[in-house]
Amino acid sequence: MSALLVPLGILFPESLVRSHAFAILAAFVAINTVVYVALSIAKALPKIYLSDHLPRRYARSETRSIHPDGPR
Repeated sequence: MSALLVPLGILFPESLVRSHAFAILAAFVAINTVVYVALSIAKALPKIYLSDHLPRRYARSETRSIHPDGPR
């Protein structure tokens, strides 16, 4: 059984695993995985609205409440 095993891997020969094209493919898969995980985490988190954290652009000059001392 040890004659069938390749030093760097079982499925591919060492020459293929050490090739430049395989390194590029491995880098692409790694970056794709990181982006997929980041998008999955961002989708699972609650949505953040920027307008909730910025001051309002307008303010009413008068209250619209039936109570004269109510908030504007």
